[in-house]
Amino acid sequence: MSIAPFNASTYLGDRNTANLVGLKSRLDTLTNQLSSGKVGTTYGSLGTGRTTSLSAHAALSALDGYDAVITNATTRVTLANASVTQINTLGDGMRRSLTASNSSTIANTPQAARNSLDAAVDALNVDLAGQYIFGGRATDSPPVAATDTMLNGDVAKGLAGLKTLISEQKTADLGLPTGSGRVSSSVTGTPANTVTISEDGTGAAGTETRANFGFRLLSATSSNTTAIAASATTAATAPPVTFTLAKPPAEGDRLRIAINQPDGTQSFVDLTAKASSSAGATDTMPVFATAAEAQTYLNTRFAPSPVASIQGPTDLGVQANFGTGTPASLTLGVNGTPVAGDTVTVSVAMRDGTTQTLTLTASPNADPTSTTEFSLAGGPQAVANSLSQAVTNALKGTASTSLAASSASRAAQDFFAGSQSAGLAPRRISTDGNGYAEAASTKTVIWYTGDDTSSDPRATATAQIGANRVLNIGVQANEAPIRKVLAGLAMIAADAGTTAVSGTPEAQRFSALADHAGTLLVSNNTTGGVPGIASDLGLAASTLSDTKMENRTNRNALQGSLDGVENISAEDVTAQLLQLQTQLQASYQVTSMLSKLNLVNYLS
Repeated sequence: MSIAPFNASTYLGDRNTANLVGLKSRLDTLTNQLSSGKVGTTYGSLGTGRTTSLSAHAALSALDGYDAVITNATTRVTLANASVTQINTLGDGMRRSLTASNSSTIANTPQAARNSLDAAVDALNVDLAGQYIFGGRATDSPPVAATDTMLNGDVAKGLAGLKTLISEQKTADLGLPTGSGRVSSSVTGTPANTVTISEDGTGAAGTETRANFGFRLLSATSSNTTAIAASATTAATAPPVTFTLAKPPAEGDRLRIAINQPDGTQSFVDLTAKASSSAGATDTMPVFATAAEAQTYLNTRFAPSPVASIQGPTDLGVQANFGTGTPASLTLGVNGTPVAGDTVTVSVAMRDGTTQTLTLTASPNADPTSTTEFSLAGGPQAVANSLSQAVTNALKGTASTSLAASSASRAAQDFFAGSQSAGLAPRRISTDGNGYAEAASTKTVIWYTGDDTSSDPRATATAQIGANRVLNIGVQANEAPIRKVLAGLAMIAADAGTTAVSGTPEAQRFSALADHAGTLLVSNNTTGGVPGIASDLGLAASTLSDTKMENRTNRNALQGSLDGVENISAEDVTAQLLQLQTQLQASYQVTSMLSKLNLVNYLS
């Protein structure tokens, strides 16, 4: 770099020129600012405000991203909430229809239930831009099977539907061909004047059957204990169930164990084999190197529990081993002469937690086929025979109505508890009819093909709505409250209906079916059931809306900060521009005057 020599004669001119160039540059800058409204076109032109501008732009860009996520999530939540609300409406509508049904309308009730089930399936198969909302993490295909496939199966693929499962469950519960609900009545003793009522089944097979099917014998009472003495019930006994496996469950394998509850219902414990399983985990089990180790673990874990069944993938060879127990029983001793109007009451329980009371009344000449009366004709032995027959008739009558309805309800709930995960298919009756098959069926329709691995359906879809805020907005069609409504609709839709007049056994059967379906369809509370899912979605929608409002407020604040750094005040710039123009004009005039100055002009 060279330094020009100093020339005193040109100093004033050079300085003047530099001042004019500086003023002109300043004039151009102010002119550009006034036309664009901005301080400058580069961050460098912002001076110390460049840091504020950079951070504000980054924050605004992030808010744009969050708002885009919120918009998409709001649409998704709105669609999901609409579908859930429709499910609740369909269930409630069918429940009210069942309550109001009479002999002239019940013939059409199955078709109405079918229509409602169709609408429910459509609601659960809703999609947003090709992504199916109710499949959890699996969003690429409709998660719920078609109604016809669910009810009737897929003949081409050899898959059984709900109607087949209901038929099998009825056969198992009623104990066909006898049909007395696997409880029998007989006359015993010498002389033969004692009626013995006992649950059916002997040996290990009988223990397994009693753990799963038919009535449970509770108690009996007599209004005239002198004539007919009812004994206390001898409770059933059952040794602990043990398990054997051909090989240990591998990582991800799933087992389903059914446990009998004190009220007679069954609950499922679903276990997933995981190497990371922790002690005390309720839904996982460790991965073991050998089948013996896995058996020991399962036997120890479930030793205190009244196991009803176990189910797993076919290749595990899992098996439940029942020991020899004893059935519950009681006696009715005809020790005197009953009088007309005396009653005997027998109580039995069903596998859904409900009980039935069979009341038999002494009558001078009762019909041998009566389900409510026994005959007083003859001596104690004849009365005992008539009472025993009446008990059998009552058991068969109740089995064909209330127990059959309970069977349909159980089969429907088992069907909708099924999953595509190996080991969690709907339970099927074993080939020997004594219990449920241990190997998960591969010949049953799987109604739900979405994701079933998450313990929290909401966590299957998330929305990043802030730097440190993630909102769970997932839903699954197989959530328990939705399954209950679907089971209630499906068990009615699977029925043939009836045109029988009120009071007939067939009308009583359908009435019991409607009662059981109504129990599943009840979902009118705000703390659980389908409304609980709607409440979760409503809360998510509210959070999205509030967050969007917060983002708008933050955006305005950031924009204000940005405007203070990047934007100019038109009034200030205009004033500066006018002042600069005046300065520049004056400088030009002085320069012009100086350029014309010579000694003659100076002396003059």
